[in-house]
Amino acid sequence: MILFVGLGEWQLGRAASSRSLADDFTRGAPAIDWPRLPADATRYQRVTASGHYDPEHQFLLDNMSHAGVAGIEVLTPFLLDGGGTVIVNRGWQPFGATRADLPAVAVGDGPRTVTGRIDELPRPGVRLAAPRITGWPRLVQFPRIEELSTELGRALYPRVILLDPPEADGYARNWEVRGIDPDRHLGYAVQWFAFAALAAAIWFALSLRKSGEVR
Repeated sequence: MILFVGLGEWQLGRAASSRSLADDFTRGAPAIDWPRLPADATRYQRVTASGHYDPEHQFLLDNMSHAGVAGIEVLTPFLLDGGGTVIVNRGWQPFGATRADLPAVAVGDGPRTVTGRIDELPRPGVRLAAPRITGWPRLVQFPRIEELSTELGRALYPRVILLDPPEADGYARNWEVRGIDPDRHLGYAVQWFAFAALAAAIWFALSLRKSGEVR
């Protein structure tokens, strides 16, 4: 009973966390200039960063779908004015006639200012070893930020920027909160509490029967 109740409370906590993230995402707070971004900035905080893209070293995040169509998300290094590099997710592109037909992702390297939201790279349910691929742009499957940093040979900010839909040089960008819907967490919590109630009922019934046998 204690285990089931604990699991139910855990799911309630996850539902609250998911709802808080969704609220932060939809609130659309003003963008913070990158130099003023606090180290503990919340996920989906809107930011404005100045610098320039590195068009020669881009990553294509595989296994991304949009409207039921398979494709990639374009991850482009952005060299910040004042030093440092952050990955900008410029949005989704479909494959060509085959998976070997990669989409064109060219972008200029002139100075610019971009606006978006900070987020984490998507994580798979199960991480499988993928063969090393050379050449650019480079197709990758659910990499960690440390792996991208190694491929580039330079340190990267631990989060990425989701480029705002109105920004130039982007593709399909219908951003939404990643993860399980809060209502599903609530549904899981109800199930765990139901198991706890069932365990309590079974324990109570067995206790009555044992007492009756003693008599």
